[in-house]
Amino acid sequence: MGKDKTTMGKDADGVFHPGKGKPSGINKEEGLGLQATPPEKMDEYLEITEKYTAGEDKLAEHVPVRHRNRNTSKGEDTYKAKENKEESNKSRNETFTEERTTTVVEELPGMLTKDTFSELANYKADCCVSLFITTHAAGVEVNEHYDPIVFKNALQDISRRFKDKGYDQTFIEPLLKPGFDLIPDNAFWLKQSPGLAVFIAKGFFKYIKMPVAPAEDLVIETTFYVTPLIPIMTSKEYFYLLAISKQSIKLFKADAFGMEYVRVEVPQSIEEVKRLSDLDATTFRSGSNGPRAPRYSQEGAYHGVGGGNPDDKDNTAVFFEAVDDILFKEIFNKENAPLVLAGVEYLIPIYKSVCDYHNVWEQALTGNRDRQETGALYQEAKELMQPYFNQRLTKALENFGNKSATELTSSIAADIIPAAYYGRVSHLFICKGEHIWGTFDEMTNELKFHDTSNEDGEDLIDNAVVKTLAAGGEVFLLDKEQTPAQSQMAALFRY
Repeated sequence: MGKDKTTMGKDADGVFHPGKGKPSGINKEEGLGLQATPPEKMDEYLEITEKYTAGEDKLAEHVPVRHRNRNTSKGEDTYKAKENKEESNKSRNETFTEERTTTVVEELPGMLTKDTFSELANYKADCCVSLFITTHAAGVEVNEHYDPIVFKNALQDISRRFKDKGYDQTFIEPLLKPGFDLIPDNAFWLKQSPGLAVFIAKGFFKYIKMPVAPAEDLVIETTFYVTPLIPIMTSKEYFYLLAISKQSIKLFKADAFGMEYVRVEVPQSIEEVKRLSDLDATTFRSGSNGPRAPRYSQEGAYHGVGGGNPDDKDNTAVFFEAVDDILFKEIFNKENAPLVLAGVEYLIPIYKSVCDYHNVWEQALTGNRDRQETGALYQEAKELMQPYFNQRLTKALENFGNKSATELTSSIAADIIPAAYYGRVSHLFICKGEHIWGTFDEMTNELKFHDTSNEDGEDLIDNAVVKTLAAGGEVFLLDKEQTPAQSQMAALFRY
């Protein structure tokens, strides 16, 4: 009996089972697979045929027919193979992708190149958000999460402004999502600079950790507001600082925003100079084998008589001269930036006496600097060098004062804005945080001022800044008391 089940493919109850390991039709008879009509059903089938047909292969007229392209899934969710997979729908997939597109968050460098500044300044969209806030790298503000709270409040303010302008949540939410995602990011907020600038548009989110604290501001227009970036884009000045002692030499390079160590292989003591020069520890020569020949390599009179040691001042001078020779060869022979000396007071004139660099700063930082933290040393040096950083501004203000009685200067916006568009401004002075709203038509030379930012105008001060820089002019961002005539803006004209 078991053999019959295996052969015929049916069990004892008459249920069909395909042969194991064989196609399901292995035990079927060959043919088209049509089954003969049972005799007892013949009359029923003929009655149905007569009811629904009108002649051979033709349906009766009263039989309803659905369109062959009908949507059989209308009104219900459709799934592929009933496995919770949505059916393919090109239009719906495209919409889903657009809504879920992730905006790439990008950090721009704290010191902007001209190209990066131009990219931001010339970016245009229906809505461009520019946000500037002060931030903190340490202190109670960091412990109390002050900065992310301020940032969150600013984002909520942006959202309210967009709602007031008639934008719905489907536009606002994806626009601000990258910003809201930053709020719980502790690693981001623990590595802040004095300021944070954020630029937001559809599919665009970039930020700058500014090395200076900006005036806090929020601007929404069709271009980004870039005037607060001027200090980190136009600064060109830098200087060197050399910290000296009898047992240590350190060289730094600094600008208006920070200072970094410069690695140069120099002797760190007089003992190291003696080893390098292969001289006896008790005798040093000086002579005249060329203007830059160091004392320890020149032939001539000996310092130290009868095998005695040279005095401490001569030892120190020899040490500093060896250091200076290397620094001149590696760094200063191709430099013109100021060199500031820092060290115990009596060492400063000794180093100056053997130094061949032409631009040693007259004032020095006195005191022992061997163990001073770099940040504290930089703050002292920056304060000392403030006149150096201000020299371009000082000269520009002097020129403005000297020409204030001529037509080559103005502190009137109606004069300055068109002149900036036409490339006439050589020096532009802007008061921090100021805005002038309106429009200017270059073709007709027509200037219109608006009372508020809600009149579809532009920030004309910001436009003047961009135009002046594009034409090769200089822009200075100043406190109100520094601005000529304490006005919103002032300018020196080329002609």
